[in-house]
Amino acid sequence: MVEAYIFDDRDEVDFREPHNSGEAVTLEYLAELGVIYKFLENQDEVDSLAAARDYKNRDVVNISPLTFQNDEDALLAKLNVFYQEHIHEDEEIRYCLDGEGYFDIRDSRLDRWVRVKVTNGDLLIVPAGIYHRFTLTTQNYIKAMRLFK
Repeated sequence: MVEAYIFDDRDEVDFREPHNSGEAVTLEYLAELGVIYKFLENQDEVDSLAAARDYKNRDVVNISPLTFQNDEDALLAKLNVFYQEHIHEDEEIRYCLDGEGYFDIRDSRLDRWVRVKVTNGDLLIVPAGIYHRFTLTTQNYIKAMRLFK
């Protein structure tokens, strides 16, 4: 089961740390925000969802220290870009193939962040027009499939 909770807003702590406030968030709560979560066990399930939602393109990204020739400053610079609050005109679809990461979703109703930890098999759909950000966990590694219309 996916781990989702209210972000603790402790900015003095590395954003790759859990930042778990202790207040859990349900899948129903995520759905109220427009966020769709699915656990998909294999590529056939990903392909089926992609066909049903008309996702025609995909790629795979690896984000880790190795991606940046073990240059911690370069990795942190890229993570700082991903961690900037932003929105998209299209929904953002990510399927975790390996490793782990955090998606923070802004709950504009209560002006707070919801943190969703994705691990192997987790698929998250963030709707267009919702503020969000992303970071790795302290594991510093994720391999994710990005799906596009």
